[in-house]
Amino acid sequence: MVIVSTIFLLDLNSVMRFDILAWFFGVPVVLAAVVWLYFQQRQTRQLQDELSQLSRIKRHTVEYELVLKAMKISIWRLDVATRTVTFDSDYRDAADSIVFPPATSLDVIIGMLVPEYVEAFKRNSEDLLTGRIDEVHMQYEIRVPHSDRIYWSESYATVDKRDLHGNPLTIVGTSVRIDKQKEIERELIVARNQAEESDRLKSAFLANISHEIRTPLNAIVGFSDVLPMVETKEERDQLIELIKTNNAHLLRLFDDMVHMSKLEAGGETIKKNRFDVKLLLSEVAERYSKLVDPNRVKLHVAETDGNLEVYSDRGRLIEIMNQYVNNAVKFTEDGSITIGAELQNKILHMWVQDTGKGIPEDRCNDHLFERFVKVDEFVPGTGLGLSICRSMALSLGGKVGMQSTLGEGSLFWADIPIE
Repeated sequence: MVIVSTIFLLDLNSVMRFDILAWFFGVPVVLAAVVWLYFQQRQTRQLQDELSQLSRIKRHTVEYELVLKAMKISIWRLDVATRTVTFDSDYRDAADSIVFPPATSLDVIIGMLVPEYVEAFKRNSEDLLTGRIDEVHMQYEIRVPHSDRIYWSESYATVDKRDLHGNPLTIVGTSVRIDKQKEIERELIVARNQAEESDRLKSAFLANISHEIRTPLNAIVGFSDVLPMVETKEERDQLIELIKTNNAHLLRLFDDMVHMSKLEAGGETIKKNRFDVKLLLSEVAERYSKLVDPNRVKLHVAETDGNLEVYSDRGRLIEIMNQYVNNAVKFTEDGSITIGAELQNKILHMWVQDTGKGIPEDRCNDHLFERFVKVDEFVPGTGLGLSICRSMALSLGGKVGMQSTLGEGSLFWADIPIE
């Protein structure tokens, strides 16, 4: 029994020593494993964060590039110390846009500017380079080398990096082509000026039209009241003739306004047919021969050889000639008024020539054919006649023009393509 107990005690001691050794060596191993797992997980999270950041950076870069492409912008940097410019990205779509090589001197760029923008560009650049301002916005024209081409550019620039004293080290900026924008601006300015001029002319027209209408109306009403009191036939016939003359003048005013309104509204359709131009000219001459003094002014149709049958809008052609002859009658007190027409290579050339007072040289231009324009404000009229002539000629694919010498007379013509 003693021997067995001794052996049992020895085995128990051995087991206890083994457990102690196991704990002594196992705990550090477990702790080391736990620490290792902790650092592995930490490194894994760091790697995941870095991968996520790289993914975001890549996504932001793609978005950044996409914005630059959509806006058609170029990105550049300016080194303040060397005063050189380097383009990082350029997405301008125009083939003639200037792309400078890396480290291009700022003076080279300034040398390509249109002269009128050089001083402002230099001033803004120096203020930015010296730190007097933080950002700048400029629009300027730049010349394409070895070419007559000039294009508009718009640039934004700001300070990117500074030294310890706050002085700029690097300038970043963008440039974009604005040719289309400037073209739209020019068109808007022209449209605005035309609208303002049209408004001014309409105001002048409304101010004058009341006088133009009131004058013949007063004559018609006044002579009509006097007519029953006239005893002699000679006086009665004279008053009747004056009433007819003023009535014709009043109808002409309303006809001009109606024609212009229809032309502007596009409501007067073109009606073409075949007719004899000689008969048309004879009708015009007969109509206006009654309005001139035959002892002082001779109104006649020029002789024309050959057939003058054409296919066109007779109503519009006779209206053009009526307007021309009406003006000639108003401005010709002595001499002659000649109307004529001829065919010139499928073009019907019609004209009215007079020996009247003529038009000053500085007024002999296309401005005469605009609405509400009058050569002499003291001569009755709405200033619409020549504008109507041009509109009607243009509607038939033709054109109008004139020549005049002050004191000698005028020549007004219209060229109309015919079939």
